Amino acid sequence: MLSQRRMHSIIACLWGVSLTAFVYSFSPSQMHRPHRLRSSQLNVANALSLNTTPFPSFAEGIKTPKVGVLLLNLGGPETSDDVEGFLFNLFADPDIIRLPAPLAPLQGFIAYFISKRRAPKSRAAYESIGGGSPILKYSNAQADLLKQSLSKRYGLDVETYIGMRYWHPFTEEALEQIRKDQIDALVILPLYPQFSISTSGSSLRVLQEEFSKNAPQYGNLVHTVVPSWYNRPGYVNAMVKLIQKELDSYSPEEINEALDTAPDQKPLHVLFSAHGVPKSYIEAGDPYQKQIVDCVEQIKSVLPSDNVEVHLSYQSRVGPIEWLRPYTDDVLPELGDKGVKNLVVVPISFVSEHIETLEEIDIEYRELAEEHGITNWRRCPALNTDEAFITDMADLVYEALQEPAQSVTEACVANSVSEISLEDDIRMAGVQGVGAESPVVSRARSSLMAQQTGGLQFTERITARVAILGVLVTVLLELVNGKSFMQMVQGGGLFRLP
Repeated sequence: MLSQRRMHSIIACLWGVSLTAFVYSFSPSQMHRPHRLRSSQLNVANALSLNTTPFPSFAEGIKTPKVGVLLLNLGGPETSDDVEGFLFNLFADPDIIRLPAPLAPLQGFIAYFISKRRAPKSRAAYESIGGGSPILKYSNAQADLLKQSLSKRYGLDVETYIGMRYWHPFTEEALEQIRKDQIDALVILPLYPQFSISTSGSSLRVLQEEFSKNAPQYGNLVHTVVPSWYNRPGYVNAMVKLIQKELDSYSPEEINEALDTAPDQKPLHVLFSAHGVPKSYIEAGDPYQKQIVDCVEQIKSVLPSDNVEVHLSYQSRVGPIEWLRPYTDDVLPELGDKGVKNLVVVPISFVSEHIETLEEIDIEYRELAEEHGITNWRRCPALNTDEAFITDMADLVYEALQEPAQSVTEACVANSVSEISLEDDIRMAGVQGVGAESPVVSRARSSLMAQQTGGLQFTERITARVAILGVLVTVLLELVNGKSFMQMVQGGGLFRLP
C-alpha cells in the first residue's frame, strides 16, 4: 500500500503536469501556434452562411470565376525540433484520440503526456529518414504540377494551396491566403484517396468551423468538396502501373527460388499496407475500411492473377485499443513462415512519401520481413509526382467544377463524421443539386436524432471509458515507479517502488 504522503506527492505531480500542459499549449515557442480544442458541437456551414450552389459553367459566357484548389494533408515536422509540437497537435485532435465527454477536458493533458513520451523515439525515426518529413515537399510539388496540368489540359488558370492539419502550413493559414487572393470558386481536395473520420474528416471539421464562424469574411465564395476518389480509373491505373513495375523487376531466378521453396503458392506476392484506424471508428460508421477493401479489389482485378497473390493489412496502430486487423507486423512473419520469398509492399492509403513509408515500412517492416525469410523485398513507391496521377487529379478538379457542389457539411454527414450540429431547417445546396430533400439531408436528420438519443451504443461507450481508464492508470503507474510500463512488466512487479 502507498503511504498517504506518497499519494499526496503523486497527486501534486499530476496537477503539476496538467498545469504544465495547459501552459505548454499556449506557448508559441513550443507549439508555434495556439492550440484550441474544438467544441463537441459544430454549426452548419449551410447556404445561408457560405454559398454552396453549383459552380457557374465556363460555357455560359459569364465572367470566369477566380478558381482555387485547396489540397488537404496531414503535415509533418520539417526538423527534429518540430517533432514534439507536431505530436501534440496530432494527439490533441479529438478525431485522433476520442474521449468520452466527461474526460474531454483531459485531452490537452493526455496529448502533452503522449507527445512528451513519444518525442524521443519519433525524433530518432525522423533522423533516420533525413531529419524531417518530406510530405510538404511532395505536396508542394503536386500542387505545382496540378496547376500546370489544369492549364495545359483545360486552359484553366487556378491557384493552388496546401492546408496541413497538424503542422505548417496549417489549414487556417491556407484559408487566410485564399481570402487575400479573393478566390471565387474553391475545390477542396483531401490528398487521401479513401475517406476516414480521422484524416479527411478531421480536416473538413476545421474548414466547417472556419466557414461557420467567419462566413462574412468569405463573401460569395463558392466551394465544393471531393471527399474520396479511390475508385477513379485514373488513380487505379496509376497504382497498377507502379506495382507492375516492381513485379516486373523480379528475375527468373528469384521466381524459380520461390516456386522451389513453396511450390503450393504463387511465386509473387503483393501486400497492400493501409494506415490503420481504431475498430470503433468503423463500428460508428467510418467508411474507410470498406473503401480500402474496394480499392484493393479494383487494383487486384487489373493485376495478373496467374502468378500474383494479393494480401491486405493495416499499419501504424497506437495505444491499447483494438485497431483494424490484420496488422502488418503480424502478416509479414506469417508470410515468411509460409515460405514467401518475393514480396512487393504497397502503401495504399498514402500519395506521398513520409514517415510511415520511409521509416515504418522501409526500415522496420523490411527488417521484420527479412528476419522471417522474405529475401526479395520490394516496396512500391507512393504516387508522389507520378504523371498519370497528376493527370487524373487535374481531370478530377475539372469535373468537380462542372458538377453540382457538395458542401463541407454534406461531405461530413455523408461520411458519418459525428457530432455535427444540424439546425432544424437544413438548407444546403445538396449533393447532385437536389437540395434539402436529398438523401444526404435525410441521413443528417437521422444522425441528429441518433445523437440526441444516445449516439454510440452502450458497449462502445463502456469500451471507450475502459480504454482511457487504462491509459490514465498507466500514466499513474509510470509516475509512481519512475519507469515505463513495459519496464515494470519485464521487471516482475508493477507496484515496486523506486
